Amino acid sequence: MVGRGLKLLGITVLGLGCGPTPEAQPPKETTSTAVTTTTSTTSTPAATPKGPFENPGGMWLPEQLALQADTFKGVGFSIDPAVLTKPTEFPLGAVVSLGGCSASFVSPDGLVITNHHCVIGALQVNSKEGKNLLKDGYLAKTRADELSAGPAARVLVTQSMKDVTMRVREGLLAMKDDLARYQAIEDRQKLLVEECEKGREGIRCSVASFFGGAEFRLIEQLEIRDVRLVYAPPEGVGNYGGEIDNWRWPRHSGDFAFYRAYVGKEGKPADLGDKNVPYRPTHVLKLAKEALSPGDPVMVAGYPARTSRLTTAAETREGVVSDLPYTVDFCDAYLAELEAVKKADPKVAIKAEPFVRGLANTLTNVKGQIEGLTKGGLADKKASDEAELKKWIDADPGRAAKYGKGVDDVARLFLDSRKTLEADRTMRELGRLSRAYSAAYTIVRNAEERAKPNEARDPDYQDRNQKRLEQSFKQMTLQYSPVIDAAMVRLAAERELKHPEAKRAGLADAILGKKKPGANPSADLKAALKGVYDKTKVGDEATRIKLLTKATVAELEKSDDPMIKLALALRPRTKEMEERDKKLTGAMAMARPLFVGAMKEKAGGKLAPDANSTLRITYGTVRGYAPKPGAPVYAPFTPLAEVVKKHTGKDPFEAPKGLLDAVAAKKLGGYVDAKLGDVPVNFLADLDIAGGNSGSATLNARGELVGLAFDGNYESMASNWIFMPDVTRSIHVDLRYVLWVMDAVSGADVLLREMGVEPTIE
Repeated sequence: MVGRGLKLLGITVLGLGCGPTPEAQPPKETTSTAVTTTTSTTSTPAATPKGPFENPGGMWLPEQLALQADTFKGVGFSIDPAVLTKPTEFPLGAVVSLGGCSASFVSPDGLVITNHHCVIGALQVNSKEGKNLLKDGYLAKTRADELSAGPAARVLVTQSMKDVTMRVREGLLAMKDDLARYQAIEDRQKLLVEECEKGREGIRCSVASFFGGAEFRLIEQLEIRDVRLVYAPPEGVGNYGGEIDNWRWPRHSGDFAFYRAYVGKEGKPADLGDKNVPYRPTHVLKLAKEALSPGDPVMVAGYPARTSRLTTAAETREGVVSDLPYTVDFCDAYLAELEAVKKADPKVAIKAEPFVRGLANTLTNVKGQIEGLTKGGLADKKASDEAELKKWIDADPGRAAKYGKGVDDVARLFLDSRKTLEADRTMRELGRLSRAYSAAYTIVRNAEERAKPNEARDPDYQDRNQKRLEQSFKQMTLQYSPVIDAAMVRLAAERELKHPEAKRAGLADAILGKKKPGANPSADLKAALKGVYDKTKVGDEATRIKLLTKATVAELEKSDDPMIKLALALRPRTKEMEERDKKLTGAMAMARPLFVGAMKEKAGGKLAPDANSTLRITYGTVRGYAPKPGAPVYAPFTPLAEVVKKHTGKDPFEAPKGLLDAVAAKKLGGYVDAKLGDVPVNFLADLDIAGGNSGSATLNARGELVGLAFDGNYESMASNWIFMPDVTRSIHVDLRYVLWVMDAVSGADVLLREMGVEPTIE
């Protein structure tokens, strides 16, 4: 369902988003693994060697593999592509969503493998002074030692995807009012979800849109609510290289970790409980036994979050000149504030770390997008492609009648929606970074919606979501710091004051009341916010849950809690945002399907929908690349020896002593690649992935697990807008490195045996 108003608080391409703190620099060509291949030995600028398959890009819906069977087999896959059209069959049935990352079942007892950076939240909520799991990692010696990832943690197992386009879109074109059209879509989606979930405990249903709202799918998932941390290697393995290496090649990161999914004794999802038992998945991935080599076919199955390829040139242009630069500024500002908070109060450093990593992770990505769209000329290509599309539409009377002015209408609606951009950004910054304000806002909204019949409520506040809201409030207890929160709100207000008064949301005024900011607004805001955080009870779990579940709007309006008063003071602004978003979504439901439909027809039907956190497959080959014309071609594998070579003893190149000792003693076991002469750590492939793919299973020609996707390369960041075959690469942790670390460094013998691997290193 399309987000709106303060639901748009997550990181998005055209809104908030952030990544690593160091200045983004292209990879150095002198690095030891940038080896020249036989195709680049002359003075002619080197091109990335082309194999029999040149990946055109595409995060494909499983059903779309049916139209690509010949191509798929031609790449070298032996697994039947027909099997991959079925999300509930092997191997896709073993691939799950964590609600932000991807993962897979790797044992019959619910063991789940994902990325290390996907379990940062679980590591943080289980850390405290003197016990920093973010740095030291964690290994549960027995199942009784496995730690809850928190009440809001989820493992979502897709059980069906059903086309419901007709039920959602029927009669929409006849509706003249945009708001009425939006409401019709929402009401139909709510009814579909209600029918899907009725009488089915533990089943979570949703309706997702594809191709700009031209198609809809009803997705049914098993929602496992008891998720426990089993194993995460130390930071010196799981985040080796940190932000210096982030989005860079060569990489040497052991970005992997394990959860376990638990259910009630009857096999149905249940809340965390001592009597729960490991979930028994229908399908479990098989671990590859044969070595992976350059040129081998590989595919990734997971849940990519968002791409912006099916957008107009106007949207791309605004991204380049406004949204992406704003995102860089946003990240820089809040990262600096968080670093100051960490230094001033080491007690809150652990709770600040997920914020820092989250903001840090996209910053380099966004800088790479800007570079690719400007210096790389991709924004111009987007414009020329659109001009060709319009010429193609106009060349045929039938196409002109069918698609009309869809392209121009999308651009016009988008540009019109940006008239309140500065104020909207302030509100999204506030909601994105202040847990206390977000809780107060949720309390107010829930009180408003609970007064309505369930079927008439905003979907986020229907009965089906009440327990989720409570669990998110419990999760807040493990993550909330009033010191961090106050700093984030103050900075949002300070940033707002830099705008002309007519472009402000009113945040600073709501904090300061009748007092106007003086010569030092930071001091004024800090003083006012001290009073807010000293008096608010929103930080108390019992109080906020009581307000969430019991308070009426009338009671809240009489409240003297300053955070509740702030949420109420800003409610007219958030309500206005929500209404504008609804109207825009209703209008786009007419225009964007025409624009995207023309793109799809021009492509002969071979067009992948933009990523939207639904199950996708992307396939290609293990393959290096040249970062720019004339540069040496990067080898597609990095060896363990280079981990040791990079070791400095200081973060982020501080490998654990156990790892260094094992290498020094040549305890490499059976994990050595014969061609590489070492344990392979990370590898490259020409796969099309995006945020949300983190933790995705990387499968070989037979559909066996060979690694996990965890990153992309800096040169390809703009592929979020236009796929670039020559330089777009996905970065994966090699399964052999995962198993070697577990065997030689961590002594995770029990887990190895659970996955069918016999430890060989003493």
